Amino acid sequence: MEKDETQNKEDQNLKEENSDLNKDKQAPDETGEREDEEKLSPEDEIANLKDKIARTFAEMENQRRRFEKEKDEAFEYGGFSFARETLNLLDNLERSKQTLENDETIKDKDTLKKLLEHIDIINKDMISIFKKNNIEPIKAINEKLDPNLHQAMMEIEDDTKDQGTIVQEIQKGFMMKDRLLRPSLVAVSKKKVEDKQNNQKNQENEVKEVKN
Repeated sequence: MEKDETQNKEDQNLKEENSDLNKDKQAPDETGEREDEEKLSPEDEIANLKDKIARTFAEMENQRRRFEKEKDEAFEYGGFSFARETLNLLDNLERSKQTLENDETIKDKDTLKKLLEHIDIINKDMISIFKKNNIEPIKAINEKLDPNLHQAMMEIEDDTKDQGTIVQEIQKGFMMKDRLLRPSLVAVSKKKVEDKQNNQKNQENEVKEVKN
């Protein structure tokens, strides 16, 4: 009995080994059939290659355009940061001029007049250099407040101007071509409180008269 059981086990093991071998043999055949099925026709391969080449050329053209744009901007606005920092020199000149004009110890003296003349010459020369490099001051006084160009720092009562008109320039603003280098710091006009109250009363009286 034991011999028969041993023989049966050996036969079963041989069957399993043969089954595994058959599977291994079939696997390459199945893979080969799939590869044959996935193979493209020459026309399809050519179409794919054309599509890849077209995509590559489109990407190269986009990169070229980006490079040209960056190059132009670097040429046009390369000195933008430098120009903005240089504006501090103009501010310092203006502050120095105001300080000297308010100094009572040298007021109305020839020395002060000559010094102010030299400061004005330096200031004009700097403005001229800026203009040669397409840097222009922003118009402010008597202009309507433009949030894109001006920054309102305070309001001043002035009935002679329309509300929101710039009546004082605290710090001059500049443009570099079509870009804002820095905004003008300004004071704008507003109507007096008394006038507003009178206008309100007048409007109320007009409403009452209409009702009556």
